[in-house]
Amino acid sequence: MGDSYLCCCIRATLGNDKITGRTVNPGDRWDRQGCDRRHGLMDKIDRRNDMRRVRTTVVGVLAAIFSLTAAVVPAAAAQHNPVIFVHGWMGSSSNWDAMIADFKADGYSDSELYAWDYDTAQSNKNTADEFIAVVNDMLARTGASAVDVVSHSMGGLNTRWYLKFNNGTAKVDDWVSLGGPNHGTTSADACYTTSCYEMRIGSDFLSDLNAGDESPSGTVYGTWWSPCDETINPDESVVVDGAKNTKTACISHTGLLSDETVSRQVRDFVA
Repeated sequence: MGDSYLCCCIRATLGNDKITGRTVNPGDRWDRQGCDRRHGLMDKIDRRNDMRRVRTTVVGVLAAIFSLTAAVVPAAAAQHNPVIFVHGWMGSSSNWDAMIADFKADGYSDSELYAWDYDTAQSNKNTADEFIAVVNDMLARTGASAVDVVSHSMGGLNTRWYLKFNNGTAKVDDWVSLGGPNHGTTSADACYTTSCYEMRIGSDFLSDLNAGDESPSGTVYGTWWSPCDETINPDESVVVDGAKNTKTACISHTGLLSDETVSRQVRDFVA
């Protein structure tokens, strides 16, 4: 039973211990029932303390396992690249509201989608230089290794210049041109900004942009062109050698921005 049992059971009495047979001192008496009750209480306290120690040990072991697991298991990689949307001549970031809503419905977060505004009158070369910081900022904010670029109209020219002459192919995974005047358009003859001159068929800007490889390696290229585009003439000017070139239904130039089929195809292309 242990010393604690015997020690708690000494009372003043005289005689022999009837249970153990041991001799007790005069004046001692063993109150067996009281001792039994106290001993039972001590057992319960001991068992509770043992359970607490076991729980503490288990919790400590689980915490150690969890910390080790967290240290060796990397965070899940993003399922898609962030996307930068680039509007065309005299456009604005709001041109992309419908398509951005579609991307969000597919699971993209606000931080992964950015519609960029810029001065459409300046040279597309200047815009391409400014685009360097836009891409770098998106990569820094999201932690991604590459972005996707979706452009409309003239936005395809300055972003292509960025890819070809500013080492952009190292940072852009997929590039999309919706109704881009990649080989010029006659409608640019009616406007007189620097960027308009660059969009004219046979301009020095387009000659440099399309010289050699129109789609430098490192980036996947896709274009969408409409046979009913009233702004891009000829319609096939959109087509880029080496790209996946998709002819749409009869859609207007601005209609390319909100057409459901085009939007679905673009999202599948950059996925």
